[in-house]
Amino acid sequence: MQTPASMVTGIVCAPLGLVLVFTAAITPQWREGRVRLGVAGIGGKEAMLLRSDGLWESCLQVVESELKQCWPVSGPYQRDARVRWARGLVLTSLFLCGSSIVLASIGVRCWMDFPLRNVAGTSGVLIALSGLLSLAALALYAHNLRVLGLEPEPPIAPSHASTSASLQLSLRPAGSLYFGWVGGCVQVLGGAALSLSFKRPHCPPCARPAAQEDAEAYEINC
Repeated sequence: MQTPASMVTGIVCAPLGLVLVFTAAITPQWREGRVRLGVAGIGGKEAMLLRSDGLWESCLQVVESELKQCWPVSGPYQRDARVRWARGLVLTSLFLCGSSIVLASIGVRCWMDFPLRNVAGTSGVLIALSGLLSLAALALYAHNLRVLGLEPEPPIAPSHASTSASLQLSLRPAGSLYFGWVGGCVQVLGGAALSLSFKRPHCPPCARPAAQEDAEAYEINC
């Protein structure tokens, strides 16, 4: 069987998107911020501290050094409802995409003469839905990135105002977030390609040889 191009595109893009979203989910670089410590570091330069947060892990690292420490997320960030929603959406997306890839492999059936088009098309719809779920989680996180886990701060005394200002983090999107965006878009693309399997190709010449093969020749005695 010559597998349709739409099925090949879908069966390639779906696992690739799954890997990218999974990589984004387990890495702690969803957001990051840098702060100057105001102390001499390596080579007499002012030390810079890098803080990064993910869905399940946070890390601190001294820039341009091997000093790094990571720990499971805790405190207000862990209890933030938006972080929990992002976790749930990503986990649902991963499970749905993985199950749909298995369903797609059954529907495409490269080892058979004819694919199960309805099964392949259904898997495409589910894969596209999983991509939309991951994109929704990323959009929710990115929209609230600078306020996640932050509680209202008490009034700052004048004597400590300069110290607090110097240690304030300026948070911005990090690499894992971009991995997730690419993975979600690839999932939607693969799902859309597989969903085209519902449309059956019109190939009149293909049916003629089959009809001729089924016909049996026999003699008639008059």
